[in-house]
Amino acid sequence: MLKRQWQSGVRITLTAVLILGGLAVAPADAQVVRVSRGEARNLVGFNLGYFMLRGEDSRGGDEREDVLLADLDDLLFEIGDFNGATVNGEWVYGISDYLEVAAGIGFYQKTVPSIYRDFEDSDGTEIEQDLKLRIVPITATVRFLPLPRGSAVEPYIGGGIGIYNWRYSETGEFIDFNDNSIFRDTFSADGTEVGPVIVAGLRFPVGDVWTIGGEYRWQRAEGDTNMAESGLLADKIDLGGQSIGFTFHFRF
Repeated sequence: MLKRQWQSGVRITLTAVLILGGLAVAPADAQVVRVSRGEARNLVGFNLGYFMLRGEDSRGGDEREDVLLADLDDLLFEIGDFNGATVNGEWVYGISDYLEVAAGIGFYQKTVPSIYRDFEDSDGTEIEQDLKLRIVPITATVRFLPLPRGSAVEPYIGGGIGIYNWRYSETGEFIDFNDNSIFRDTFSADGTEVGPVIVAGLRFPVGDVWTIGGEYRWQRAEGDTNMAESGLLADKIDLGGQSIGFTFHFRF
């Protein structure tokens, strides 16, 4: 009887040892097959930032070449009033440890109130308008990483091509200087232009899956407002500018 109990106890103990050994080995095996952050090739994420339209002193000397410069002759506003929030989503693929390609789409829109600088209505009220600009950039870029992907910090710089879908409108009250009458109307133009884009940024890996960071982006494009049809005061609109933003990515 004692012998059978001893044999049974030995079997139970051996079984427990095997089970515990298997549990100890399992995490080690999982760590062997787990993909590290340096091996992950794809990143999907977004950029929440602040877009700054090119300033008045950078938009050219001829007011007929830019509708915002032309508007400044009579309307009271500032080019800087168009600065505002922008959001971008993108997919990034690592070709190698030091080279990436990326494709993204963004959205920016800002409405700026304005009034006539030197004129009022007959009852003394201001003659008001809303100036509205929207830009939807679709970009494709190539990026170089001075440090390999998976490093404690991942700086990058690159450039590429942007396709900029845009719309500009002026809505409100306007003066007909032929007879000084005031009327309400909307003047607008839209289109799609192609231009360069430059990016530079830093990413900080958070574990093996997430990254956070910051990015600077510069863009240049010029839209054709078709002055004769739109009724706007110039033939072009400068869509160029720069943005800074916070980035957040998921890597896999």
